[in-house]
Formats: sequence, C-alpha cells, structure tokens
Amino acid sequence: MFKKVLIANRGEIALRVIRACRELGIATVAVHSTADANALHVRFADESVCIGPPPSKESYLNIPQLLSAAEITRADAIHPGYGFLSENSEFAKVCRDCKIHFIGPRPEMISLMGNKVRARNAAREAGLPLLPGSIGTVKDPKEAEAFAREIGFPVILKAAAGGGGKGMKIVREPHALAQAFSTAAAEAVASFGNGDLYIERYVEKPRHIEIQVVADEHGRIIHLGERECSVQRRHQKLIEESPSPALTPELRQQMGEVSIRAMEKLGYNNVGTIEYLLDENGRFYFMEMNTRIQVEHPVTELVTGIDLVREQIKLSSGEPLQRKQEDIQMRGHAIECRVNAEDPVTFAPWPGKITAYSVPGGYGVRVDSSAYENYTVLPYYDSLLAKLIVYAEDRPTAIRRMQRALGEYVVQGIRTNIPFHRAAMAEDAFVEGNYDTRFVERLLASETGSHRLRKAIEETP
Repeated sequence: MFKKVLIANRGEIALRVIRACRELGIATVAVHSTADANALHVRFADESVCIGPPPSKESYLNIPQLLSAAEITRADAIHPGYGFLSENSEFAKVCRDCKIHFIGPRPEMISLMGNKVRARNAAREAGLPLLPGSIGTVKDPKEAEAFAREIGFPVILKAAAGGGGKGMKIVREPHALAQAFSTAAAEAVASFGNGDLYIERYVEKPRHIEIQVVADEHGRIIHLGERECSVQRRHQKLIEESPSPALTPELRQQMGEVSIRAMEKLGYNNVGTIEYLLDENGRFYFMEMNTRIQVEHPVTELVTGIDLVREQIKLSSGEPLQRKQEDIQMRGHAIECRVNAEDPVTFAPWPGKITAYSVPGGYGVRVDSSAYENYTVLPYYDSLLAKLIVYAEDRPTAIRRMQRALGEYVVQGIRTNIPFHRAAMAEDAFVEGNYDTRFVERLLASETGSHRLRKAIEETP
C-alpha cells in the first residue's frame, strides 16, 4: 500500500480522496493555487504545497510543478481526481517514468480511450455495439456528406479528441453540413488543439446510460451496474441516478456482460466508465469511455455499498479484487444533484462570497462539498459547488427525500441551481422515469416547468 498520496486536484474531489486515504492510513499532500490557499482540501491534508497562480494552466495543469511537489514531499503516488489531468496520458506516463504511481489506468489505456475515433475502433474490435458512422475521421464536409447520406440524416459531428459537448454539432439537412463541419472543427481546435471530426447517426430521443467497471492488475474485472445520466444541459450532466428507471434486469445484465467482455479483451485496469446511448427501442450503443473516477460515482457507492475511491487506490497499489460479480448486489435507489454556483435560469456562472451556508441532513442524505460560510467561489474553475446525494429503499422515496433535502439547502451570497433541481424533481417526466437527454430543454420551454422554476426561486431561503 502507498505511504503518501499527492492529490493533483482541488475542491470536493480532493477532499473525497483525502478522506479515503485517511481511512486507509495513507498520508496526503494537497496542492493548491495561490487563490486556493484557504480551501478545505488544503486544511485537511497532512501537507500542502502551493503550485502556482490561479489560472489552471499555471497550477493544476502544470505537470512540472506537480511532479516537483510530489518529489519534495516524497509522495509515492498521485491521485488525479476528475477533470484537469485525470485523463492526460502524458501525465500518467511521466509519473510512471518518475517512479510515482498514477492512481488510474495505464497511460496506454488513457491514450486509447482519449481519442474518440481510436476508442470507437477499439470498442468495435472488442465487441461493443456502435451507432452507424465513419470508421475514422472525416477530412472535409464533402466526405462527411457522403457518410451522412449513407447512414441517413440526422447525423452528429463529434470532435475526435473531445468531450463535454465541445466540437459537437447535430445536422439534419445536407445543406447545413458544411457550416456545421467548419464550426465543429473550429471549436475542437480551440478546446482540444485538434480539429479532427468523425460522424455518426444521431438518435433523436436517447437516454445516457453508463456502466461502472472495476478491474485489478491481475485480469479480474467486474461491473457495478449502471447510472442514468440523461438530465443534462449542453451535454453537461446535472442529475444522475442508479439504477436507471429505463433498464430491465435483462438489459442491465446484457449491458454489464458486454462491458466486461470488452474490457477483458482490451486488458483494462482500475476503475472506468463505459458510456452508452440507449434508443427508444432499448438498443444501446457505445459512445465513449472515461478512464477516471466520475463526478457521479456516489450513486453507485450507495446502491452497491462499495467505496469506489478506496477501491481505486487499493487496485493501483496492486491489491487484487476481493469481490466476484455474483457478490455485487444493487439495493435501493440513489439520486445525485450537482449543485452549481450559477444562475438557475440562464445557467451563467455566479462566483462570489458565500455569506450563509447550511447543508441538509437526516437519514439517507449525503453532501460532498468543499464549500463553507464565507468561502469565496472562484471564477477560475468549474462552477460545481457540491453534490447532493440521497439514498432510499425505492425511487419514489428517493425523489421525495431529494425534494426535502433541496428545500433545506441554504446558500446565500451567490446564486445556485438549487431552484432548477427543485423544479426538475417535480416534473412528471422525471417522477415517472420517462425522460431523455432533452429533458432540461423541455422543462425550460414548457409553461408548467417555467412556473415551477420561478416558484422554486421565490421559495429559496
């Protein structure tokens, strides 16, 4: 087991890793920018090192500074969290070259899954179902149009090196393809430094389902069921739940078994998430794989009783999996709401000082956050303020518990999207479990949804 872990991240995920390490008896090192000097992860770690000014590229994305911090504190492992360098294969490789354990998959696996075209080809060879589309990248609008006519409109252009909705454009008619191609390529270059695009058929009413896999260094792989992530805005997830109300036990078993077989063929190690689109007919298609811990991992933890971050650390140290697939039992229901520092109507980021802060509690309520009263939400980083997670014996009770918890959550001095979550929890489509990735768009466009949102804003303490 590791003796000291440096956490190359900030915010709630840094705190989450610190807590897991403390329970394992591992010392921790927090890194921070000058703006994060008073952050909770800095206070709670055993040691801390300032690695630069507020801009991420000069601190949390600064690989030489991170490695220097690991060297001077004699950390023997680095946990990247999520975001920042968590899926940077070069960072993982440099860590390996410097004899520092990178808590995550091998650099080669991160590199393979980091390029969406290579990942699709690997998924195809591993037996995962794919939407019809290009085998590789498409070099220009003319080639894209040829593929589009072959597989049928609508289609979607995606950045080969991308994620998070950047460099992604839906095209419904041939005449719109050239402009969409140009815009998507420009966005991809700006976001990832790579303008390569690929094309695939667009599913009009998809659900976003992901399977959590866990693999040790000895070839053993299991899955921990699925998470439903269809409530999203501009491809950014807002609400996640497990299990998915869309999956039957048979479909859950099928998706899990297909995922395990594919990971066995690829030789995957550590934790990872395979993301799928589920169409209206119950057919699922591989989208991408995230080779890191997910923001929404708590819902899986609650329904399986397995600490994923703890498991991730133990697997990276070489320990074998202690569970078999038949040992995994999903019980009850969990829902997570991402509480962001943003306007609940426009979703514009809303940094500033929190003047009053009180988190909800009670049976089945968990809050993962690094916020506190008088904490200043900084404009340099992601707007995620907290993750509010509830667990109950069934889905209706979990929804009511989340509604109750959201009503107790007090954040003053800044705006948050808590009113949006309160409106979402009351929407018939969500309550009935009959929603897709356009749920947020429909809620904001409907008179009933808009009324609920206005009412929730008025009632926010």
